[in-house]
Amino acid sequence: MATPQQERLKIEQLQQVSADEIETIAGRERENLEGWIPALASEDEVRDALEKAFDYRGDITVTRKDGSKVEGYLYDRFNAPTLEASVIRIIPTPKPGNPTERVNVRYVDVAALQFTGRDTAAGKTFEAWVKKYWEKKAAGEKNIQIEPEKLD
Repeated sequence: MATPQQERLKIEQLQQVSADEIETIAGRERENLEGWIPALASEDEVRDALEKAFDYRGDITVTRKDGSKVEGYLYDRFNAPTLEASVIRIIPTPKPGNPTERVNVRYVDVAALQFTGRDTAAGKTFEAWVKKYWEKKAAGEKNIQIEPEKLD
């Protein structure tokens, strides 16, 4: 349990920090990937882009080498020693009348990748939640509950 003095000091400390600073975790750069279309010229670029797509909390669009497209959320990947054996798994964006069966795409079949959806996790770190908590506590609120924002 924090003392009133510790709470006041924590509030003062958090008031000096911008939301962008709170959002960035030490040791990890924050990238705005929304709308990004990476170059996939080499095996390393394919692997790097698909790894970033896995960490991204929005929809992506994958264009296969046969011209077909899959738009949805990349929820899993298997990064094997070869591109032929490596696979991404996507939950397609629901469309009226079409069932949303999960789709597997081999890395070697990816011709293009685009980060098409809004990153729903941007700015929603634990530190940002704690800052809101301390601000409400400083305002004298009791029984503080920080509710998550509704997704679109």
